[in-house]
Amino acid sequence: MRIFRHITIYSILITLVTGTTQGQTVPDEIEFIRQGVRRMIFDEDQSIPLAGIDPKGIVGLSTMHPTSHYTANNSKVFIKEDKLVIQSAEESKTGVWFGGFNPFATYSIALFSTSGKGEIGFDFSDAETKKQFLITVSFDEELLIEVKLRVTKNTVVIADESIAVNLEEQEKIPSKIILQMLGSGLVLYSQNEGLPKVIGQSDFNKLLDLRKKEYIHSFQSNLFVQLSNGQVEVSGVESSITTGVGLADIRAVTYENGDPLLDQGRLWYTMSIRGRHLPHHIQGVFSMDPSVFDVTLEGIIVFDRDDGLLRNEIASHLFYDRNAEVWRGLTTGFSAYANRGKEKKQLLAIESELDPRFGFSIMRAEPIGMIGSFEDPHILFDESVKKWRMLTCDNIDGFKAIILESDYWNKGYKKIAGPVDHDSTGTSIQKIGNKRYCFSGSKERKIFVYSYPDLIELGTLKMDLPPWDENSKTRVWPNVVQLPDGYPFKYVALMMDRYNYPGMQGKNWTYGALYLYHGHE
Repeated sequence: MRIFRHITIYSILITLVTGTTQGQTVPDEIEFIRQGVRRMIFDEDQSIPLAGIDPKGIVGLSTMHPTSHYTANNSKVFIKEDKLVIQSAEESKTGVWFGGFNPFATYSIALFSTSGKGEIGFDFSDAETKKQFLITVSFDEELLIEVKLRVTKNTVVIADESIAVNLEEQEKIPSKIILQMLGSGLVLYSQNEGLPKVIGQSDFNKLLDLRKKEYIHSFQSNLFVQLSNGQVEVSGVESSITTGVGLADIRAVTYENGDPLLDQGRLWYTMSIRGRHLPHHIQGVFSMDPSVFDVTLEGIIVFDRDDGLLRNEIASHLFYDRNAEVWRGLTTGFSAYANRGKEKKQLLAIESELDPRFGFSIMRAEPIGMIGSFEDPHILFDESVKKWRMLTCDNIDGFKAIILESDYWNKGYKKIAGPVDHDSTGTSIQKIGNKRYCFSGSKERKIFVYSYPDLIELGTLKMDLPPWDENSKTRVWPNVVQLPDGYPFKYVALMMDRYNYPGMQGKNWTYGALYLYHGHE
């Protein structure tokens, strides 16, 4: 009897220390098996259309797509064999309207043929052309010879420069020109076969900050063509919201208590749509049926700090607060790097009464007093202590996970645990069984599991075929989600790799592909 009592007391002590009870799964006991991998690169089946020119569907060209002529000599603009044709025997500059303007959209031209000398590209401008943003490629017959940016402000040309990269001699004019606008920067691609090729880059916000609301309210988008005794034939023009060249910073959308949002039979995720450098990514929203691998782009979110700018922050955690009946969350203010020296990166509280998951959404954003080195926040309301708690990374000799808490979701946070010993990235809190755990990627080729809320190291995730190899970088986001009964597996994890897109010049973070894992005990 005395022996039994000692064993019982010992068992209770073990339970108190480890937090485990009979039947409670520990995360490092779960086997994660890779199911599929996919890199989205301007996937056409994922694009959300905004506007465009479809020559085969035009009746009444002059009204549907009004033409502007910027020189005394007017080009001829007409439809022939399902192509938009712009033709001129003399020097001409022509704009063909195709839509409004969005500084976070992707614009593309399907180019059928060119002859003579000239330029073709995109003209974003106000009605009087007092302010104009012009991106073009120059051609000589069928050869691509230059990529240019011209900016006009108050009718004065303030920039007229080459932004070309990676151009080769005797480079053929592409069959498709892709312009990825990124708020304060851009990347221009050419595509014939295979991957789109980077041919132009620019950081232009010091010339004209297109994140200003006045531009999205006043600018129009035109197909621009300059000709010298030549002709272009265009199969189509499109502006759309796209997947870009890579996806990263994957985080499940949740409810206020941290439970994953399983709506319409789908899990919902925020992911950053990659553009180039730190201020050039866009906050995307995606959904996925967890029983298959059908990741779908649903929309993008930008953020309004009531300073006249729409900002493309990323690494957000979005949740629906059922008590307040409002969408809320935290995001990381990477757009500050567009004005380096004038602004500092910081965590921001975000909020919207409108469901921000679909189309093009704007969420209000405000500082929470966490300036500088913080990234990758995850927030929840812990009913057991009536506190809001945040798991995030702080740059303490490298990014390390910490936990903070507050009486309020959007202010007053104080650290209660951490930093951990290991490099941390993509921090998240999820339930396994009935118990919360903290997860973090790292540069150590391991995904660490910590206790909640005290961040005691418990182990690492078991994965076959992790999203890295011996040569690639490994600071991924774990994204472990527990599913309800009825699925053929209990756990799902959606992660990314860190392979940058080829051809970018200078610093860039343009990873990666998506990796799907199913977990079983």
